[in-house]
Amino acid sequence: MNIDGLINGILDSYDTYGLINRSETENFPNRQNVVQVLSDLQSLVFPGFRTAEEICPSNLRYVTGLKVNSIIATLTKEIEKALLFTMCSKQAKAQDAVANSHCFRLAEKTALALIEEIPEIRRMISLDVKALMAGDPAAKSDEEIILSYPGLEAILVHRIAYFLYKNGVPIIPRIMSEHVHGKTGIDIHPGAQIGESFFIDHGTGIVIGETCVIGNNVKIYQGVTLGALSVKKSLQDKKRHPTIEDDVTIYANATILGGATIIGKGATIGGNTWVTESVPAGSKVFSKD
Repeated sequence: MNIDGLINGILDSYDTYGLINRSETENFPNRQNVVQVLSDLQSLVFPGFRTAEEICPSNLRYVTGLKVNSIIATLTKEIEKALLFTMCSKQAKAQDAVANSHCFRLAEKTALALIEEIPEIRRMISLDVKALMAGDPAAKSDEEIILSYPGLEAILVHRIAYFLYKNGVPIIPRIMSEHVHGKTGIDIHPGAQIGESFFIDHGTGIVIGETCVIGNNVKIYQGVTLGALSVKKSLQDKKRHPTIEDDVTIYANATILGGATIIGKGATIGGNTWVTESVPAGSKVFSKD
């Protein structure tokens, strides 16, 4: 078969199976653009740590301004595409000028709101850094944690993705969370609610589901699953994942399942345990094996 025949086979599969991200207005967000925006947002939160750039008092405002404008422009475009696909296209054709204008205004408003939220995200992530510094004897400095700890990166990306998720942005928060999942092995759904001073030690293999609620000063080790008892599609609008109250510690490879399961304040869940019922405050649960 010649090259033209091979190309035709691929083009035919596009028509047959779909799954094309076209350059038209109804396309999905571009993953590369979303990942670049995420990198810029991380640099905005931790200037000078994420990229090889010269930061000094004399140019900090200029560098910050460049990032802010770039983030707003790119993120607005990607949010608009996501809205057009999942919302506006259901009400009108994607080419409809009214639908386009409405989605653009929503996208721009959300991008600006995220930038406005950056100081609050920085406040919360600074508490996460302090929690890691206080809880990990191997940590030598805040700077070491910011530069090298996968748990902190996963938490930061989650705090960004969660803001977009709760503000109704489709697709993009999941792209962000799965990007950092691939890097760190930590899988946090952007819909999970996580309080202040969150500690993830090591982190590999952690799974935190969409409807999970986590309080303040919670410490989680590698391999922990906060999951659902059932994965039936009919339950997608129900609370499927557990609630973890303040000051709880969950050790490696523990599995806690169910939307009605509550781990009470100050409880300790030992490694390799399987929990499907609520645990009273202050309790200690250990594997009997």
